[in-house]
Amino acid sequence: MTLKVAIIGRPNVGKSTLFNRLVGKKLALVDDQPGVTRDRRYGKARLGHLTFTVIDTAGLEDAFDGSVEGKMRQQSEIAFEDCDVALFLIDARAGLSPLDKHFADWLRKRKKPVHVIANKHEGKAQDPGLYEAYGLGLGDVAPISSEHGQGMELLIDILLPYWKDDRQKERDARKAEQAELVRAASEASSDEDDSDGDDSTDDDDDFDGDDLPDDLGDILTSAEEEGEFDEDDEEDADDLPRDKGKIQLAIIGRPNVGKSTLMNQLLKENRVMTGPQAGLTRDAIAVDWSFDGREIRLVDTAGMRRKKKIDDRVEKLSVSDTLRVIRYAQVAVLMIDATNTIDKQDLTIARMVLEEGRALIIGVNKWDLVEDKPAYMKHLNDTLESSFAQARGIPIVTLSALTGRGSDRIMPSVLEIYDIWSRRIPTSQLNRWLEVVTERHLPPVISGRRIRLRYMTQAKARPPSFFINCSKAAELPESYTRYLINGLREDFNMPGVPIRIFVRSSENPFAKKKKR
Repeated sequence: MTLKVAIIGRPNVGKSTLFNRLVGKKLALVDDQPGVTRDRRYGKARLGHLTFTVIDTAGLEDAFDGSVEGKMRQQSEIAFEDCDVALFLIDARAGLSPLDKHFADWLRKRKKPVHVIANKHEGKAQDPGLYEAYGLGLGDVAPISSEHGQGMELLIDILLPYWKDDRQKERDARKAEQAELVRAASEASSDEDDSDGDDSTDDDDDFDGDDLPDDLGDILTSAEEEGEFDEDDEEDADDLPRDKGKIQLAIIGRPNVGKSTLMNQLLKENRVMTGPQAGLTRDAIAVDWSFDGREIRLVDTAGMRRKKKIDDRVEKLSVSDTLRVIRYAQVAVLMIDATNTIDKQDLTIARMVLEEGRALIIGVNKWDLVEDKPAYMKHLNDTLESSFAQARGIPIVTLSALTGRGSDRIMPSVLEIYDIWSRRIPTSQLNRWLEVVTERHLPPVISGRRIRLRYMTQAKARPPSFFINCSKAAELPESYTRYLINGLREDFNMPGVPIRIFVRSSENPFAKKKKR
């Protein structure tokens, strides 16, 4: 249970700037032109000693149709319904607008606490706009400047009572849960005593944890997981299942190929805006999600066009945000449009992912509209095989994100490629393999002496990277390195992930000694 604070208001009043200020990072795109933010975004905020979840929203528009503005309003309304308290931002420089008054009337009818925040208040010149805000009838107005960090102490005073109530609810819920655990444990213990009776001959020294009742064992396990039992013994810690962490999964591709539609299909909710218009998504929207017990951080990104076609400043910011997501992702699903042949830009994006060392999956969307499916798949496989020899066997999933057909195959492919991408091979096994492959195909001879590959070990996973100690490392041909990479991929079953091999030579300890 965490306090949720929504930032709402008409376009271009500084909602995203305040969001970035509270989370301490430049996560939301900020620009002077209105309507940059279109989807709601969640972030972990810290304000003084207060911690809470803050929600950035699109600008409130007076539109109720299927237009972009209407969809933006829907996203903002969902955020407002999901929050515990709302901060209604107005522009102190520009003063009140009819749209501010319209939405103030709308907010007044809702059963949610709302506080008016006069943003862009850097001095006395903005006082007229501040005083106008009192006419909205929503109580006191807090003057702040989210861009310069002024007035943040006023937000602390506003949010402190709600934060205290949220903490009290957490404590009450925790106490109720502990009381329920104690009650259930005592009932289970009394039931056991009644069933044993006075003729019980069990010795306390022969007590075995396996003799616990199933329900009591579950209760104790749950209590240990909640931290009620603090044990210092960690001798068997390595035998416990480890938390693998969240899988960072990014959905990328050109504009209007169905990235946001796929995200909504996977989450089974209208989480991000979708529509026939290209370029609807601007911010990279991340959502924490769980699939088959695995924690996933799913990120929807803006479409990436060719660099020479980008002339809008906001689109440049969106593409930069997408590139940042690719750098931090672990697995990327590249969506392509099956109604068109694979484009050069698709290959460029895929190459970016592989050069960053990330695992890649190709999602062929709108598969239900393809007439000659075998011919399309043959052309796609041939293109990928010739373009990405360094990552042969990239998984291809055909689907229709709109209808959901085939989308259930995306996540199993993601988990499989992630496990391959994270695989580690024992050093002894690698060196036995190295001996076999070098005998099968001998390294080249340089200056009358054959290059010797002495030793091999895996330096790291994600992506699988290997070090080989050899003589004359600088002269080992790239073709022989590709031969080793292909051998690793085939013999250790690592299709579709980039594999890196680094060769180095040992220093000769006698090279620097003078001759006698």
